[in-house]
Order: sequence, then structure tokens, then C-alpha cells
Amino acid sequence: MSEEDRTPQGNSAYNQLMDELRAGRLNPGDRLRETELAERLGVSRTPVREAIRQLEADGVVAHIPRQGASIRTLDYAEVMELYEMRAVLEGTAARLAARAASDIEIEELQDMNQQLATLGNVPEAFTLNRQFHAALLDAAKNRFLTRSIHTLQKTLMILGPTTLTDPDRAEKAVEEHFGVLDAIKARDAARAEAAMRAHIEAAQRVRVRALRALPSRDKTYDGDLL
Repeated sequence: MSEEDRTPQGNSAYNQLMDELRAGRLNPGDRLRETELAERLGVSRTPVREAIRQLEADGVVAHIPRQGASIRTLDYAEVMELYEMRAVLEGTAARLAARAASDIEIEELQDMNQQLATLGNVPEAFTLNRQFHAALLDAAKNRFLTRSIHTLQKTLMILGPTTLTDPDRAEKAVEEHFGVLDAIKARDAARAEAAMRAHIEAAQRVRVRALRALPSRDKTYDGDLL
């Protein structure tokens, strides 16, 4: 079901559930009961059902026998694969931005990262970090790449809170952003791609450490521990 096929209430319910997932109020394994969600979101069950169907199409929700719809859990291999694809796609975005970004777009990215440097690991920083990556993607000027990254980001939300909740990671991420931007300003596409890949791989290492800290290596990834 596409956004065009959903009713306005269905779109609203979908967006609210995505916000809850991003904020960590919905976590892997949580059941999505239509009646409870309809009451909490202030809508009927029909738009909730639409929203759940779209989340299933996005790969965020799975139907479990005798339980119904639940937020998916990810195993170790899936986490690794997601970050591998993120490195490829966002590295490509940085490479394209080095060729296509306007001076104004580069200045905006610089300003955003300067502001990010002053915030630390607070919720406002997490929002600004998402905006930074979105602005860089806009600067790449490739609609097909944008769609691919947006699809991947929906699945990444299952992992729970951003790695920027780690104070050390927040500071290093800002430095890595500046490395990407230096390459973009120099119009060095290869260096911009390499810097962005290194940035994503650094975030991946934080995720992997959290996964290895779980009591059992064969457990699925529980986003609220990250």
C-alpha cells in the first residue's frame, strides 16, 4: 500500500507509529494490537490497519503465528547487512554531493554540523543529525538514490536509539562529518565517499559492540539496549 492509497487518517496513524519507533517508544518484538493503537492514536481501527499493512510492506512489521503483528527483530547478520548497504548508499550520496552540491548547500551543511558540535548527545542533536544526513542526500541530487536510502532508513529504525546517545560517539561523529564536508568542498568525490563510508562503519562498530554485549550471541537485536 502506497501513501497515495492510504486515507488521511491512515497516513496520520502511519506517521505517528513511525515517530514512536524512531523515539524508541516502540521496540523490536512489541505487539501491535489494533484496538489499543486505535484508542491511543485517537482513530478507528481501519486507519490503524492501513498503517500496520504499510509498516509490513516497509519490512518493519512481521506477522507472528498466534500473536499477530509485531515490530520485527533483526539478527546479527541482518544488522551487518544493513550497515553494509548504508555505507554503500550514503558513500555514494557523498560522492555525488561532491560533484553536484551548490556552495549554498555546502554552507548549510557546515552550519548544521557546527551547531551539532555544540549540542552533545541530547535529543535535539539526534534530530539535527538526521537533518544533516537528509540535507547531504538532497545535495547529491539523485531521486533514485534518495528512495533507496529512505527505504533502508525505515528498517534501520528497528535498531532503536541512535548511536549518538554514546557521548564519545557524538563527538567523533561531528569530526567525521567535517571530514566528509572538507572533501565535498574540495570537490574530491573519491575522498568524500571514503570519508562517509568510514563514518558509517564507525557507527556500525558501536552497534556491533552492543550486540556482542548481549548475554547470548544468537539473540535477535533488541533495539532498546543500544
